[in-house]
Amino acid sequence: QVQLVESGGGLVQSGGSLRLSCAQSGRTFSATPMGWFRQAPGKEREFVAGVRWSGGITDYADFVKGRFTISRDNAKNTVYLQMNSLKPEDTAVYYCAASSPYYSGHGYDDPRVYEYWGQGTQVTVSS
Repeated sequence: QVQLVESGGGLVQSGGSLRLSCAQSGRTFSATPMGWFRQAPGKEREFVAGVRWSGGITDYADFVKGRFTISRDNAKNTVYLQMNSLKPEDTAVYYCAASSPYYSGHGYDDPRVYEYWGQGTQVTVSS
């Protein structure tokens, strides 16, 4: 059974930084595209960033480009989201997601591409 466990959320002041982690178990991690999404109260879940399973290719939502960095450590079965220059509008529950192994199609920003989801971690940015 695939499990995703996020950590690293919390309260930070505007302009600060946080690093989220997501550890996967139960399946080969190195072959799995991974993504981060977020959902603010009263809003739809939205794509934040994704990393392909090969080639180190990453995708970002426009609103985080230059501020957030997604990375993966296959030896630790973990994907990270480094968040810098945080803004109050970044406040949300952040979710880690795992796609199918060896998926190489399109639509990495589409939640339907992802099979498994973590429980979410709260990020709150105060002004």
